[in-house]
Amino acid sequence: MANIFNKWKQGLAKTSKATFGQIATLIGASEISDETFEDLEALMIQADLGVDTSEEILEKLWEREREEGIIRADMLRAAFRQELRARLDEPPDIEYPAKPTVILIVGVNGSGKTTTIAKLGAQYKAQSKRVLLGAADTFRAAAVDQLETWAERLDLPVIAGQMGGDAGAVAYDAVQSGISRGMDIVIIDTAGRLHTRFNLMEELKKVHRVIGKALPGAPHHVWLVMDATTGQNALQQARAFKEAVQVTGVILAKLDSSARGGMAFAIQKELGLPILYAGLGEKPADLEPFDPGAFVEGILQGQTA
Repeated sequence: MANIFNKWKQGLAKTSKATFGQIATLIGASEISDETFEDLEALMIQADLGVDTSEEILEKLWEREREEGIIRADMLRAAFRQELRARLDEPPDIEYPAKPTVILIVGVNGSGKTTTIAKLGAQYKAQSKRVLLGAADTFRAAAVDQLETWAERLDLPVIAGQMGGDAGAVAYDAVQSGISRGMDIVIIDTAGRLHTRFNLMEELKKVHRVIGKALPGAPHHVWLVMDATTGQNALQQARAFKEAVQVTGVILAKLDSSARGGMAFAIQKELGLPILYAGLGEKPADLEPFDPGAFVEGILQGQTA
């Protein structure tokens, strides 16, 4: 358990030293005033918690100040930590209802999709699951090459199509191959072009439908990879993916590179989706199941409650 908390602490060091470090300093001051709360709201928004979440937390702190008589810094720190934790849900247990269980990975280019798929593949393989990868991002040659390179490195089979080919056909072939080979997991990559969003979303809908034809009930999971360094800008993109392909969970990539990190709260508040995993580094083992408690402790490290 200590090792897990250390990993979160190290992975969130950048976030805790930046905006959340300023928050810790602010609410560690001996004098609590109206100005303290105003500055706190500004820092929360700066930390990517989002306006709504920041206002909610502030109102709760004001309410608790009146009801509990919060007058000392340690009391405010403890209340702030509790309010943050209350806004993060425990992720649900991931179920694997079919053989193969098909996981569709979506997200914009540059969000870390391909690397995340490799990390998932490596972790499943380490659990003795038979894994097949599907390279259905046929619009970017680099995406296919990258996934094939990872597959070779991890010794995982991969199904890829021609550059510019039919993404739905690649996805269909990947699922069919997974069935015929007796795979446990099929993970399918998809394109993430932003400049043609309508076409992208229509293509994703088609890929989703085709997978269902290859294996009724599939895809069993649709996971959206979000780049933690992009903050609030990614939320509008995320809504588009959610509407198009019934996203069931979020993987928050590059959390170790983010100086803000509050995006986790905005995802829960504004998207209503569980965060399943967080990327805390480059290695496959650095893709951690999301732990709300460890996350809050990690961003507030250096504070004492």
